[in-house]
Amino acid sequence: MFDRRWLLALGLALAGILFATTPAPAGVLDASWTAPTTNSDGSPLTDLASYRVYFAAGASSTPCPSGTFVSVPSPSSQPPAGQTVSTRLTGLTNNTIYNVSVVAVDTGGNPSACSAVVTSANPAAPDITVTPTTTVAFGNVNIGSFAEQTFQVTANRDGVNGTASVPAPFTIRSGSPFALNNGGVANVVVRFTPTNTTLASVNVNFTADGDSISRLATGTGIPIGPTLTVSKSGAGSGTVTSSPAGINCGVTCSASYVIAAQVTLTATPANGSTFTGWTGGGCTGTGTCVVTMSADTTVTAGFVVQSFALTVNKSGTGTGTVTSAPTGINCGATCSTSFSFNTQVTLTAAAATGSTFTGWSGACTGTGSCVVTMNAAKTVTANFTVPTFVLTVNKTGAGTGTVTSTPAGINCGATCSFSFNNNTMVTLTATPAAGSTFTSWSGACTGSGDCTVTMSAARAVTASFGVSTVTFTDNPLVAQATIEKVVHVAELRTAIAMARARNGLAAFTWGETLTAGTTTLKAAHITELRTAVTQIYQALGRLSSLPPFTDSTLVPGQTAAKAAHIQELRSAVSALP
Repeated sequence: MFDRRWLLALGLALAGILFATTPAPAGVLDASWTAPTTNSDGSPLTDLASYRVYFAAGASSTPCPSGTFVSVPSPSSQPPAGQTVSTRLTGLTNNTIYNVSVVAVDTGGNPSACSAVVTSANPAAPDITVTPTTTVAFGNVNIGSFAEQTFQVTANRDGVNGTASVPAPFTIRSGSPFALNNGGVANVVVRFTPTNTTLASVNVNFTADGDSISRLATGTGIPIGPTLTVSKSGAGSGTVTSSPAGINCGVTCSASYVIAAQVTLTATPANGSTFTGWTGGGCTGTGTCVVTMSADTTVTAGFVVQSFALTVNKSGTGTGTVTSAPTGINCGATCSTSFSFNTQVTLTAAAATGSTFTGWSGACTGTGSCVVTMNAAKTVTANFTVPTFVLTVNKTGAGTGTVTSTPAGINCGATCSFSFNNNTMVTLTATPAAGSTFTSWSGACTGSGDCTVTMSAARAVTASFGVSTVTFTDNPLVAQATIEKVVHVAELRTAIAMARARNGLAAFTWGETLTAGTTTLKAAHITELRTAVTQIYQALGRLSSLPPFTDSTLVPGQTAAKAAHIQELRSAVSALP
């Protein structure tokens, strides 16, 4: 904070503050002072930002530093010698003496000490006075004609600038705006032009320096011919105006016109309403209404509230309902209805059992309630889905086979998992491959029959397949003791066929049909068996593990089938997966 030294002078002048309808007028004071040029230590003043002008009512009051103040920007940060700064204090109590003190403020916001208090030489006074001071009655005036009255505005100080204003059916004809010095007079002429027989009572406002004085003006229209009256019907709203002027309904819904006058009425619906047409006065339709004034006439304008259709669609694999508040939509069955303009409609979606509501699209988004304002036709889509759960089938064991489902989806084989809708009952059937057997289920099912699962969650089922086995007759064969039989070859054919199926090889084509008791075993039978089993080992990449066969080359008609040949093949096929 710093201290400033002052040369302060207040020149006080009367200034008008206009008053409202009933309060007494307020006053103004003009204050001026000489700007400082140095700090208290004598150094040049270079950072002056503004002034605070404190004021308080009463000659003994102390306005600074705790009283009311106004801020006044400094014309310069480094004032020249002899610079005068002025301001006007407004809104003061009329006919009251005020004390004033000034403080300087630097660019850092630091105030100086308060200046010496100066008391106004004259009390605060209003800028202007207006006569007459009582209500001005314009009397009865024919509709279509006018009457005028003059208000005299007198300035109580120099430099008064002001205006006069008045609402219809009165107008300011002359004398506004005005610029007056002390004692100057402005004659403000006000005209009353009635358009109907309703008593008009308004304030004529005189404004100067932001305050105003009002004078009440009254007048009554006298009919000059038949009266045209406009009424409005319906739940909507709007206005009706006339040409020539007189009707503005809205507020003024009747007016008198001279005999034979042609009056054109125009209806304008309010936002959210629709004009539906005229009745009375010979008018129909929705265009303008033209009335020839031969007698008192009443015309009615119909307005209705607009309504707009709200349509709800549903999409997705699921199901559900959508309802509205206020009522109207219950979709379900009723998925579209109309609501009045600007109605706020709240839509609520409820998913059916087994379905899920996933959200809105169209006029709403998200998954909460949907609120739409019906200022136009709106469409909203509610999305419902059925949850799906994955059924996974695994296979285990030395055997092979397939698992299929009803309804379709699983064919395992290739497709061992599939998504089914919530609560779907799925039946799994296991089919073993040739040479394999289905042994049992585990996981979501047990036992060895069909597996039925309800898909209320993700499920996993394991099908176990074992290897089919052949029980060999005369096992083991004893060389030179066991007689080789047709059944031994037949059993090997069966075992090899099962092993080929298990390991993904095609069925082998056997040469001769074997018949016990009639078929003679031949070298060709052994050769076929060797070829069929060797192909399996080759396909599995296990030829090196296949033991060598006795009599590796069998000569038809020369080499006889032996027990060793049969036993070697039994061992080879039994060792296969």
